[in-house]
Amino acid sequence: MATEEMHWRDRLVPRTVLGMSVLIMAFAIGSAFSGVVFYSYYEFRKDTSEERTAKFVEGFDQRFETATKTIEAERENAKSEIAKELEPLKQIRAEGDTLNELVKKVGPSVWFVRTLDAGGQPSVGSAFVVASDNSQSLLLTSFTTVEAATHTPGPQITVRKGDQELKATLWTWQPERDLALLIVTKGGQPKLEFAPTSPPLKTGERVFALSGLGAAGAAITQGFIADVSSAGVQHDAAVGQAFQGGPLVNSNGQVLAVASRSYGPLGFRTDSVWFGVPIRAACDRVLRCPSGGVGGAGDRSQQTPANPPPP
Repeated sequence: MATEEMHWRDRLVPRTVLGMSVLIMAFAIGSAFSGVVFYSYYEFRKDTSEERTAKFVEGFDQRFETATKTIEAERENAKSEIAKELEPLKQIRAEGDTLNELVKKVGPSVWFVRTLDAGGQPSVGSAFVVASDNSQSLLLTSFTTVEAATHTPGPQITVRKGDQELKATLWTWQPERDLALLIVTKGGQPKLEFAPTSPPLKTGERVFALSGLGAAGAAITQGFIADVSSAGVQHDAAVGQAFQGGPLVNSNGQVLAVASRSYGPLGFRTDSVWFGVPIRAACDRVLRCPSGGVGGAGDRSQQTPANPPPP
């Protein structure tokens, strides 16, 4: 057995210097070849990585912009979906903060109106600014409140906002729609915007009535729309005497109609469900509304007293 092991050792291990040199050279060539193989593989991997990196960097800006737009679109869609889901909740009666915010937003444009009726008794209501320049302002109100002033001589009309009290001139009126226009010589007043016609009003939407008489500069009541037609906006927001002529607004503070206690397009009056005069009906005769916006007061030349003066 020992003789056989020595026999294989003699074959594998060279005994001469030349044999040792050949063995060492073989090891060196093998190592060099392995190094070349590993280096070539490293270079291949590096070139592949650099190429992928270059491609990624080359299109990064475009992909980033596309991703940003996609995220923005998804966010807007999510907001729309949330708003749609919350819409039924908006029909619930408003409380505290909502009403206070509306008073702050709409109140500065609403004034308290005071005059006398045909019998010499106090007649009150509200009016709101629909146009204002540097020298004067136009205020819509209820014809019922200022009817006696259509006669000559007629009682003086005053409008009040907090400690301010101004004399007002009755300019135009439309008895059948319970509308009248006052002019005051005070400019620079905040005006209320008309609500857009689209989307149209729907039954069940909230509506708010405001008067110019209140500790916060205005008072507010709320209700729901019962019906909408060309004749008027039927609603159940309380309209006290001080509220007639004031604005009926949506939750954004935009005017839907003019509050009235006497407007009865169906030929009768109601006590708890009122008809508001559609705001754009004021553009028929009381106001001039070119291009859908208030352009000025209506033509006064054709105005006559609504009823004969009292005896």
